[in-house]
Amino acid sequence: MCPVIDWREGHVPYSVQFKDSYYSRDNGLEESRHVFLAGNNLPQQFCPGFHIAELGFGTGLNLLMAWQAWKECGVEGPLRFTSFEAYPLTTKDMKRALASFEEIWPLAESLLSSWDKGRKSDTFPSLIFEVILGDARQTVPKWNGQADCWFLDGFAPASNPEMWEQELMVSVAEHTALGGTFATFTSAGKVRRSLSHAGFLVKRIPGFGGKRHMSVGKRVVKG
Repeated sequence: MCPVIDWREGHVPYSVQFKDSYYSRDNGLEESRHVFLAGNNLPQQFCPGFHIAELGFGTGLNLLMAWQAWKECGVEGPLRFTSFEAYPLTTKDMKRALASFEEIWPLAESLLSSWDKGRKSDTFPSLIFEVILGDARQTVPKWNGQADCWFLDGFAPASNPEMWEQELMVSVAEHTALGGTFATFTSAGKVRRSLSHAGFLVKRIPGFGGKRHMSVGKRVVKG
């Protein structure tokens, strides 16, 4: 089911269902870099075969940001990127959401071309991506992969509590390499406690822009 989008300031997508923006009105690309790259100590941790997993594909901005960083690092082989999404955007909405990010537009065109052909997975010389559709509470436990890091980017816990349930955080941990990391924009105490219970060493650090805090962590306990 495609989500209903309201457009703020002409280009920032806002979910009518979850009453939350897909990315910061200040600078969505810089927000992604601050939260998900820096929060996971990337690109410093990149290595051949590195695998990123994500809750909440949204506009695809995080994938494109990570793909650009990977290409700039010159690491051998493709980056692997797996995302879990229940409400995929249409190609038209994705294109409108990404159009203002000129810096990553050449990569966005490749992603949009695949998306427009109905491909939710594709392979490029420097990227292998897959978007797994459905409720993450059901799809993550069934996934056979293991991530080196996670981008936890569901809508805010107050409006999308299902994406932050403790059982799902346990599944995230079970699909994370020992020593693997996560980063998320939220610093909600319930989320941090769930991630800690799942086996992550959790820290609260400064957030992006006007947001005081965000959360990061490393898996230190085997399931």
